[in-house]
Amino acid sequence: MRSFVLSAALLLAGLGSAQAQDAAAGEKVFTQCRACHQIGPNAKNAVGPVLNGVIGRHSGSVEGYNYSPANKNSGLTWDEATFREYIKDPKAKIPGTKMIFAGVKDEQKVNDLVAYLKQFDAQGQKVTQ
Repeated sequence: MRSFVLSAALLLAGLGSAQAQDAAAGEKVFTQCRACHQIGPNAKNAVGPVLNGVIGRHSGSVEGYNYSPANKNSGLTWDEATFREYIKDPKAKIPGTKMIFAGVKDEQKVNDLVAYLKQFDAQGQKVTQ
């Protein structure tokens, strides 16, 4: 019985760590986003808006970026839950968005991407969590 309890505890501990966020791994996931988005102190709007401070920001609010009406008028705030839904299937979350991206389907990659994005404040400076 004791070995069963220990095995179950180890299994649960392993499952919990599989869901942990890893910003370094998220930086690798971000390479998919880099074709259209920039992040960091020298980031500029490109095909997509700058992602500095994206977690906590209102949708369609980066100055100087020409958003689709769907995005601008969505009324969304990019909290973690909303961003997670969006990044898995952007066109499903905001029908009419001009973001052409199939989405990140892997839950762990989404976790890691969120951890990476959360590091950057609105000015593109890395903040400690």
